[in-house]
Amino acid sequence: MLQRFLLFWLVLLSAVAVFWDQLIPFDFHPFHASKPYLSYLFALTMFVIGALLPADEVQEVFRRWHTVLSGTFVQYTVMPGLAYLMSLFFLNNPELRIGIILVGCVPGAMASNVLTLAARGNVSYSVCLTTTATLLSPLIVPLFLYLAVAGTDINAVQLAIDTFVKLLLQVVIPVIAGHLLARKNQRFSRFMQLIGPTFANLSILWIIATIISLNQNRLQQVFLSLAATLLVINILGYLFGYLAGTVVRLDEAKRRALTLEVGMQNAGLGAVLASDLFPGKELIALPPALYMFGCMLTGTILAQVWSRKQERKETAEDQSERMFST
Repeated sequence: MLQRFLLFWLVLLSAVAVFWDQLIPFDFHPFHASKPYLSYLFALTMFVIGALLPADEVQEVFRRWHTVLSGTFVQYTVMPGLAYLMSLFFLNNPELRIGIILVGCVPGAMASNVLTLAARGNVSYSVCLTTTATLLSPLIVPLFLYLAVAGTDINAVQLAIDTFVKLLLQVVIPVIAGHLLARKNQRFSRFMQLIGPTFANLSILWIIATIISLNQNRLQQVFLSLAATLLVINILGYLFGYLAGTVVRLDEAKRRALTLEVGMQNAGLGAVLASDLFPGKELIALPPALYMFGCMLTGTILAQVWSRKQERKETAEDQSERMFST
């Protein structure tokens, strides 16, 4: 229920965070109070996700290295390029511009794996792409952030170093640690399979709801222009992802996986990175948080369209076989 209706729960929890003061007559705001601990929550989430990675899927990364690397290359060229071009519309707002570029830099979202399943795509390939992009993020994201802030008053070299360290500590090490522990301890693995998906989804929803709540006043001022910009990035990401899959001659199931992987970004990671790397500039975290709403909506619609198309194709094939056999 949580994974299938993730967009619904995202909207609901964000609404609760935004209207908490009106709903609950107490001074304590749990979402705002959790802000200093979001990076720890995200690291724990990545640990859980690492524990949920099946061993055979990780081995697939090495068996399919050529298709996985080509897909990852598309991910880390198309999205940063689109984000950079669209950020030029916000030259008068450096914080939003950096936030938009950050949207394009982070790796694909785990939600893309769920939607790939719904779209009748190749889930194994989707998981391989997500895993590879996540593990390579400490090398790729600092480079693009360095280019994004070059020429500003921000120390680009120090930012790149800080980004590398944070991604290593909050993403790569937790994922590897969780995966290795699950492979060594079957009891821990079964426990993670039981509670892990729910915890991972809830934690990402909490992070996004917190960022939206902290920036609700600023969001009202820039919503239309920012939402339109992020939607263009998202739609073009899907388009270029599908075209790239066609160019490298992937089958239809893998093209669907690549399309969703390219268009959907790890908004939780982007929001946490923005909060940690740019203290006092909370507006930078807004584009990644808002992007999650858009990519979940469009990704769900696209998955449903593909699913129904596949169902009609299978129905037509069944009818054809029956007529032929008759």
